[in-house]
Amino acid sequence: MPEVSIDFPRAFVEFANPDDASEIFRCDLTWLTSSWTCIFGAGCKGIYATSPDAGCCTLGAHFAGDEDHERVAGFVERLTPAQWQRHDDARRGGWTEKDGDGELKTRVVDGACIFHNGTDFSGGYGCALHGWALDNGVKPLDVKPDVCWQLPLRRQFREVERTDGSTYTEVEIGEYVRAGWGPGGKDLDWYCSSNTEAHVGPQPVYLSNRDELTELMGETAYAELVRHCEGQLAGPQTARHRASGITPKTPRTDPASG
Repeated sequence: MPEVSIDFPRAFVEFANPDDASEIFRCDLTWLTSSWTCIFGAGCKGIYATSPDAGCCTLGAHFAGDEDHERVAGFVERLTPAQWQRHDDARRGGWTEKDGDGELKTRVVDGACIFHNGTDFSGGYGCALHGWALDNGVKPLDVKPDVCWQLPLRRQFREVERTDGSTYTEVEIGEYVRAGWGPGGKDLDWYCSSNTEAHVGPQPVYLSNRDELTELMGETAYAELVRHCEGQLAGPQTARHRASGITPKTPRTDPASG
C-alpha cells in the first residue's frame, strides 16, 4: 500500500489551555483521529532500506536539553547486559556522542542507535530502554529520550500577536510529517505517519497515545481534546486522514517499540 501525500484537507480545532491563559492549543483532528499506530517489528520497513529492522532508530536520538539527558542517564545505569545488547559497547566507548553541530545525542553503532537490540538478541528485539520500562511497569515516556516517545506526534510553539497588540503562545499538536526531519526528510526510503501500512490501529491516535498527549498537553487540556476528537469522529466522514480509510481495525501485538 502506498504512502499518501500530506497535501489534503485537514480539520483543526483551537481552544484555550485551561491551565494557562497565555496559551492556545491548535490541534490537528485529522491526525489525532486517524488509525495510525507504530508497526515496529510488525511490518515497519525502517526509514532506510539498509536498516529495515532498526525502524526510525538509525540516526540516534538528540536530547531536548540537559534535563532530558540526565533523566535518561539514570535509567541507562539500570540496564544489564541481559537487557541491552550494546551494554559492553557503551561501557567501552560511552552511549552518547556529538553530531557535526556539537549537539549531544545517543551514539550510533553499526547503523542503529546504541539502545537498539537486534532481532537475534535473546533479551528481546527493540529499544532496550522501552523494553526495560515495560518489564518494570514504567511508562516508556518516562525512560526514553523525549524525541523518541513523541515521534510521530509533534508539538510546536509559535508566538502570535493579535490585532489589539496582545500576544499568546500557540501550541500546535499534530503529525510529525516527513518535512519535520528537515531537508533530509524527502530522502527517507520509507516513512510511517502517512503510510497506509501503518494506519491499522484498533484505536485512533488520541486514545492509543493518551499518555504521550497528556504529557505534552496536561490532563485538563487532554480531556478537552478528547471531547473535540469524539465530535470529529461522530460527524460526517470529512477531513479524514487519507492513509486511514474506514476499514475496521484489529488489535496487534508488537515487540518493544523503537
